[in-house]
Amino acid sequence: MQAMKETEENDDNKLGHTSQKGHSAKFFLMQSLLVLRNKYVLTIVVFLVWLTFFDRYNLVDMLNNVSTIREMEAEKDYYKARIKEDSTRIMELTTNNENLEKYAREQYLMKKPDEKIFIVKQ
Repeated sequence: MQAMKETEENDDNKLGHTSQKGHSAKFFLMQSLLVLRNKYVLTIVVFLVWLTFFDRYNLVDMLNNVSTIREMEAEKDYYKARIKEDSTRIMELTTNNENLEKYAREQYLMKKPDEKIFIVKQ
């Protein structure tokens, strides 16, 4: 009876079944290696690693592309809004001469021949 208990304990120790905390990592490593011995699991793991890092369309590049697309879509929305603002501004300038004159005076400091310009900075 005593001999059977000792053999069970020895078998447990060989498989990594110990109650000590330091051996739990070793047990996990042993179990992982046992799983990787299966050719199907090993094939799937190699395939996933290949897809994640080495493939032409790998996961890392896909994530970078997704973030780039989001940035570009935000930029596109910004430029659409700017185009709309500029289109309304151009429409105002082409239809109303007073607005055109005001814009020319403010932006390009244009004046009539008999006028003097005083620039006041605040």
